[in-house]
Amino acid sequence: MIELVRNVRVWFAPERVREDGGTPDYRFSLANERTFLAWLRTALALIGGGFAVDQFLPDLRWGWRVGLALALLAAGVLCSLRAVNHWVRCERAMRRGEDLPVSRFPALLGVVVAIVAVAMVVIVLAGWEG
Repeated sequence: MIELVRNVRVWFAPERVREDGGTPDYRFSLANERTFLAWLRTALALIGGGFAVDQFLPDLRWGWRVGLALALLAAGVLCSLRAVNHWVRCERAMRRGEDLPVSRFPALLGVVVAIVAVAMVVIVLAGWEG
């Protein structure tokens, strides 16, 4: 928990990353930044999907529509927060010469997206109105 709080501080003061270890090859830092941006694109797509479900499926039962929309929006929020935290953790690990941190988040995100996709398949097969 202390490490998470320390990482959150660095989110808003990224120059503090330089306090750990030495400067890594800039190519690795740029690759870390590209990965961060890819996670943000994923978060934006999830958030957009949540709004799309809510706005463009008015005939869908309220519970299904809100549930799917909230699941996608929550996944987008978690994805964006995880992106910045992962960027900080990877940057610190590279500066310290440590192995890059592992994460269960990609698997969790994949399962959430799969569950939403299965729910959408069920909705399409069963019909929207009930």
